[in-house]
Amino acid sequence: VFQEIVKSECHFINGTNQVKFVKRFIYNREQYVHFDSDVGLYAGDTSYGEKVARYWNSDPEWMEYRRDA
Repeated sequence: VFQEIVKSECHFINGTNQVKFVKRFIYNREQYVHFDSDVGLYAGDTSYGEKVARYWNSDPEWMEYRRDA
């Protein structure tokens, strides 16, 4: 069985003064790419994830949509 999971997390720092959003993409229990709102870009955690991150980060419309979400 193959399983893909997308996990979204909000971390509240100093109450609600600062919120950090992290979105993780996991395939078969291995995280392959993630988005961190502090960085504002996707980062690859595997060789496949690095390719996905480069592709997503290079698309301005996709990134604007993700940053606004």
